[in-house]
Amino acid sequence: MVQINFILKDGSQKQIDAPLGLSLMEIAVKEGIDAIEGACGGGLACATCHLYVHPDFKNQTMPEDGEISEDEEDMLDLAFDIRETSRLCCQIIVTEDMEGLTVAMPGSTTDW
Repeated sequence: MVQINFILKDGSQKQIDAPLGLSLMEIAVKEGIDAIEGACGGGLACATCHLYVHPDFKNQTMPEDGEISEDEEDMLDLAFDIRETSRLCCQIIVTEDMEGLTVAMPGSTTDW
């Protein structure tokens, strides 16, 4: 397990001990983070699991080839308040090198 910090819309934080091998979307849904709906179940057919990845963890959350897929980019085009660090968390699989990862919900205020 690794610890992941979720910044919620109201500015509060929720720290979660996340099991390895699950997507951030699966973890957020199981932990009751309402801002992450995951309506399509991770099938890249919606953008209801959009969030922002802290820039310090960009590389750790990218796919092996270092590029997000065209399908993810297409879905992000439909999301609210896209930023440089936007990702669909259904596409981020938790690994050991994500210890301390911080992510933020769209609508939250961050300085990154």
